This record gives sequence, structure tokens and C-alpha cells, in this order.
Amino acid sequence: MTIALSEPLKEELDLYAAEHSRLYEPVETAALIPYMLEAFLRSDRGWRSRQAKAGGARKRGATTATGNPTRSDETSS
Repeated sequence: MTIALSEPLKEELDLYAAEHSRLYEPVETAALIPYMLEAFLRSDRGWRSRQAKAGGARKRGATTATGNPTRSDETSS
């Protein structure tokens, strides 16, 4: 997947990654983005509520657009 970022957002993400690297461990900006997106989706109460009402497609063995299993499918036992 490729995403386009505005220059100010890219600069802020780079600063965030630099701060993270200084405080914790070295990390590239792009490596943080999936975790940030996951945290955003998990914190969106409206989205979570609508997903729960819809039956939670991820819990039923959903796949991505490319046919790959979603993350929850990979970690299910």
C-alpha cells in the first residue's frame, strides 16, 4: 500500500519517530505508521460500535482486498 502525506504531516511524523528513537529505540518513520493507524481504529468508538453491530467481519475470517487473512485471523487459535 502506498499513501501520500502532506509535507507538514511527513515532517511531524519524522519528528515523532526521532523522539521515539531518542527515548526508546531507533525506528524508521514508516515502521510507526501501521501501529498509529491500528491505535486510531481501536480508539474510534463510533467505528467499533458500528463494527460490533455489523457482526465484526474480522472475527468471521475476513480477508484483505488481496485475499490475505486479516491480522486477527493470523493470531486466532
